[in-house]
Amino acid sequence: MSLTSILSAEAIENAVKDCQAPDSFCYKKFFRLCGLSSKTPKEIKDVFQILDEDNSGYIEESELKYFLQQFVPGARTLTEAETKTFISAADDDNDGRIGAEEFQTMVLS
Repeated sequence: MSLTSILSAEAIENAVKDCQAPDSFCYKKFFRLCGLSSKTPKEIKDVFQILDEDNSGYIEESELKYFLQQFVPGARTLTEAETKTFISAADDDNDGRIGAEEFQTMVLS
């Protein structure tokens, strides 16, 4: 499964282009632009599994840094500040990583 089997390639490209400048990434705007926030819980879970590169059941800080590159190879890495903001926005249990339920809640919020 690939992200483009769930989201349109054009929407992904537009979402990544919108946050090209360092420290311009806003997860809510990104999810809206790429179309993820209008997907079903099952589709959001499928996207989570693609982003969870090591299949640990969590998206860790090391995976989040390369979040945009999962959508578009060659995209920039997230800054440390963006990564920390992203995690803290979703990490309800304060374990330093994002679980599938936390990801879904964040995307749909």
